[in-house]
Amino acid sequence: MRKTIKLLFAFVLLMAASGCGYNSLQARDEQVNAAWAEVQNQYQRRADLVPNLVKVVQGYAAHEKEVLTQVTEARARVGTITLPAEGVDEQTLARFQEAQREMGSALARLIAVAENYPQLKADALFRDLQAQLEGTENRIAVARNRFIAAVQEYNVTVRSFPSNLTAKMFGFKPRPTFTTTGDADLSRPPEVDFGKQPG
Repeated sequence: MRKTIKLLFAFVLLMAASGCGYNSLQARDEQVNAAWAEVQNQYQRRADLVPNLVKVVQGYAAHEKEVLTQVTEARARVGTITLPAEGVDEQTLARFQEAQREMGSALARLIAVAENYPQLKADALFRDLQAQLEGTENRIAVARNRFIAAVQEYNVTVRSFPSNLTAKMFGFKPRPTFTTTGDADLSRPPEVDFGKQPG
């Protein structure tokens, strides 16, 4: 008899929780995790292009050692920060964002250097890497936007009544997201057109 009462109580609790937004919270949480995984995937794709890009530029502009070193060091910093979607706090996300900003800035300097070497710009491998980098920057922008939207939807669910009561009961908390305050170059992908003069 006690077992039946416990099962009935668990069933009622489950039904009440799902009616108060528990399932929505779970679904939104999974959306945020998936969106974050895609953000990391696209940033990793960019980081993976860097060694080949540096190698090609080095073949034509070996004396531009400072810029090549900055790009390599920025890539190394990016590689030291890994963030699981769950449990990311604002400071850790800010460090990740800063490392990615530094990587974008270093790539922009490398692009500016490449403008001084017409033979480099004509190199087929360099043009292929340019196309891949442009595509990756676009994918990063799309992935970031999807992540921001997923976090917004999740946070609204966590803070809205009656799902906020369920969120408190089960430990769901608002999640941090990307910001662009004081970081204008993160609001759009870096310019990666090797055919234009830097300006």
